[in-house]
Amino acid sequence: MSILRQKRWLEWPTLALYFFTYFIYALTTIYAQFLPSALVIILLAVLLTLHSSLQHETIHILEPRWPILSILLAFPALGMAVPYSRFRDLHLAHHVNEQLTDPFDDPETGYYEITNWNKFPNFIKIILKFNNTLIGRIMIGPLVGMINFINSDLNFIIKGNKQVLYGWLLFVPALIIVLFWLYYFGSVKIWEYALAAYGALSILKIRTFIEHRAHELTSARSVIVNDRGILSLLFLNNNYHVVHHSHPYIPWYNLPSVFELNKKKFLKSNDNYYYKNYFIVFKKYLLVKKEKLIHPYWNLQNRANPIRQEESN
Repeated sequence: MSILRQKRWLEWPTLALYFFTYFIYALTTIYAQFLPSALVIILLAVLLTLHSSLQHETIHILEPRWPILSILLAFPALGMAVPYSRFRDLHLAHHVNEQLTDPFDDPETGYYEITNWNKFPNFIKIILKFNNTLIGRIMIGPLVGMINFINSDLNFIIKGNKQVLYGWLLFVPALIIVLFWLYYFGSVKIWEYALAAYGALSILKIRTFIEHRAHELTSARSVIVNDRGILSLLFLNNNYHVVHHSHPYIPWYNLPSVFELNKKKFLKSNDNYYYKNYFIVFKKYLLVKKEKLIHPYWNLQNRANPIRQEESN
């Protein structure tokens, strides 16, 4: 059977990874008092990163088939930052491929519309330009992202969007579950968990930093980072991003093989937006901006039919 069409009756690799993640999380939080703080922070950061990647997998693979089980697995707010239901809604909106990188309609865009950009104070522009380097994205990216995310959702709630409000209300019990566990069973210090949670968001920013670019062709906006190391594992192979956007129903463990079997096709469709591994990404962009922050095609005048924007930032 073709990998593109293959479906397991029971998605045991993903379920097994979920249970493994929760099991190691339980052990780490329970026995944290016996471990060096540095090790606790590293272990938790890795586990929270993996849990976020599993939530992403749940949206595409588990929830369409087993909604109740999936929500139970993904619901606990281990990362203490993003409500699962809001992540799901925003990410599914992001999967409208024609809108990828659109500063108006893609909730995961990294670009700004030129008129809005010009309204920013200079100190905000400086912060955002630093955030446009990989070191900046790792250091302040989680903070910048959360401020934008919360501000956007607050505006939705103020305007009467009940779906967004319910998403945040559901976040309360999702947090209580984790806080209950940590208070009654865990021995993690507050500052250790806070650093681990921030560290997990920083790790995830490595993936999101590179995964999309502005391009006239929709299919050329998603990257391939042909890496099979620790970062690829923590991202559940979402670094094969053009494969994921082309076939979002393909589970994480099949993405590399689908790419290898159709390598020429994918590289042609994404106009060779390709990196051999994350070492190359770090070497190229650690201190250098990836792209201009002003979107080169979309602006207030041409939202329906974007054209190249010549202004620079």
